[in-house]
Amino acid sequence: MKKLSTTLLLAICTATLTFGQYKLPDLPYKYNALEPYIDSTTMHIHHDFHHATYFANLNKALEKYPELYKKDVLEVIQNISELPADIQTTVRNNGGGVYNHSFFWKIMAAPGTANMSPHMEKVLTDNFGSVDAFKAEFEKAAVGRFGSGWAWLIKDSTGKLRIISTPNQDNPLMAAAEVKGTPILTLDVWEHAYYLKYQNKRAAYAKAFWNVVNWTEVERLYGN
Repeated sequence: MKKLSTTLLLAICTATLTFGQYKLPDLPYKYNALEPYIDSTTMHIHHDFHHATYFANLNKALEKYPELYKKDVLEVIQNISELPADIQTTVRNNGGGVYNHSFFWKIMAAPGTANMSPHMEKVLTDNFGSVDAFKAEFEKAAVGRFGSGWAWLIKDSTGKLRIISTPNQDNPLMAAAEVKGTPILTLDVWEHAYYLKYQNKRAAYAKAFWNVVNWTEVERLYGN
């Protein structure tokens, strides 16, 4: 049998990557890295089962349309109305779940390892009056979201920071979002994100969240 040329091997590999299914990335830290504020059991279940299920459901929906794998997930969910009608709802729910969780993991870090800088303190103070006022407004958005969803800190088209919430697995980058903007911070307020440790005390979970925010990443996103 003749050996495949390097060029042909590269072409095959590229096609595989282009049309391959989306894959669940590893957490950027260990399951117990966020303790005691978010417990390792919750992180294990949340990532390995909930997040993985969104990937599985999204991949299943796209099986008939493999050309969509040439796009990243964000591009797919930003243009849901352009997708075939039979997968729009599934992609909105599960593609949103894929993107939102991937974003969520990255804006958390082990307690004390990515504290807020003086520059970020000034940014929040300029936008909300004080850091404490910002936190209070964000917690209000998280606790006030009826049912399941997300609280977000976003940068709008004018560069101003705003706090919003979205239902289910929607996010402020989707065309369907009531308020659009670039996310720089988010909190998952689906019950599976906090119920094992906090039960029905969503407000306590939202307050504890400040201990694990990766402010280094938030500031990087704000600057982009």
